[in-house]
Amino acid sequence: MTSEQVFVAFVALVALQRVAELGLSRRNERWLRERGALEHAPGHFRAMQLLHTLWFVSSILEVTLLRPAFQTWLAVPAALCFGAGQCLRYAAIRSLGTRWSVRIWTLPGAPPVARGVYRYLRHPNYLGVVLEIAALPLIHSAWRTALLFSVANAVLLVVRIRKEEQALSGNGGYDESLGPLPRLWPSFRGFRAGGSA
Repeated sequence: MTSEQVFVAFVALVALQRVAELGLSRRNERWLRERGALEHAPGHFRAMQLLHTLWFVSSILEVTLLRPAFQTWLAVPAALCFGAGQCLRYAAIRSLGTRWSVRIWTLPGAPPVARGVYRYLRHPNYLGVVLEIAALPLIHSAWRTALLFSVANAVLLVVRIRKEEQALSGNGGYDESLGPLPRLWPSFRGFRAGGSA
């Protein structure tokens, strides 16, 4: 197999992973709805879906059509960065449990999750996505896709984070529990031994 074929297969596996995550999100959303949870700012979700779909397509097209050379010196750190993004996202999913969703939901009366990776930063899931979007294309030197979608994702995250924090602040306890923590860069100075779910 060529390096291009291996890359395409890898991107396809990551896409299948995202599809499985959407299934998990839908199950969690049913659980949340049954307990009276409210969805916030649903309008931008389509833009997120489109961005991630086009990211996969662009990664494959850039590698198969423009055929950038596979560079080990770039592929290795990019793969490590992608792996770090995956670890962050799954740490967030694990910490949130049934409250994790790709959409913005709040559960009235429930305290914010302040355990696990949420002891160090407010948005570990989004930091993971930032790393993944930049790193996956760079595994096969697709720098155009990495640059374009990193910028597009940054713009979308500005909106997403603002909407999410507004919703969480309105639910009570968020600012007290997580407000002092940085959004996307871990802080170990505010290490808390405890945490709430």
